[in-house]
Amino acid sequence: MEVRALAPSCGAEVFGLSLPEAGADAMQQVHAALAQHAVLFFRDQRFTPEQQLDVTRLFGPILRVPYIQHMDAYPDIIAVQKEADERRISNFGGTWHSDFSFLDEPPSYTLLYALELPALGGDTLWASQYAAYEALSDGMQRLLDPLWAVQTAWPHGTKGPGPGTAVSRSVGMVRNDPSADREVLQPVVRVHPVTRRKALFVNPVYTQRFEGMGEDESRPLLNYLFGHATRAEFTCRLRWAPGTLAVWDNRCLLHLAINDYDGSRRLLHRTTVAGERAVVP
Repeated sequence: MEVRALAPSCGAEVFGLSLPEAGADAMQQVHAALAQHAVLFFRDQRFTPEQQLDVTRLFGPILRVPYIQHMDAYPDIIAVQKEADERRISNFGGTWHSDFSFLDEPPSYTLLYALELPALGGDTLWASQYAAYEALSDGMQRLLDPLWAVQTAWPHGTKGPGPGTAVSRSVGMVRNDPSADREVLQPVVRVHPVTRRKALFVNPVYTQRFEGMGEDESRPLLNYLFGHATRAEFTCRLRWAPGTLAVWDNRCLLHLAINDYDGSRRLLHRTTVAGERAVVP
């Protein structure tokens, strides 16, 4: 097994390992690489859906995430899909975010496996929130460390369906569940349970405002953090190929699926690993 860093802040490619056949020693190396690079890319993997579920369990217990329709035959797998005839419509994951940060125990890892891809486009970006936090001034770090933020399941500015929230018809979004309006407090800065490094933990999709403040009061600082968190030098970029599996840590990364492939079909299978309550500084 060989691990090659893809970018300075995050991301590495792993060669010479078939995950369905990985033993305990190999998985120990994988977990060490994941702690170091935060997102790993495994090329030339060949999975059935059952094998993807088995591989997911190598990283922890599977989380069946809310508010999104799963595959009928495999309720722990989401088909991330956009059809060739879907034009001028949002794709799934097309805004910087951390998966399901509005849950009391947000997911630890996400696994995304590529099946069908456009000839060009459809890349994904990740941004290290370790690097984002560490690049802040000492004064800004001291300001943010004790703060909490309100996160909800609906994208910012909407309660239920609203303008700008439409995504591909191929991804079934549950838009009539009142529990999605529930507000959950998360620390603005969280300590990773494995690495013990501090990472920003806000994102422009689910983070609404700071605890004890209104949205108008919170917006200037949140907007600054959203822009800062996704600076180019904190990112890595993946050009997918069929059989590529990406595994990333939602506790220290944001990610974005680029929506630049109108007229082409894109299909990936996604699974999620359960996480824990965020640790505060």
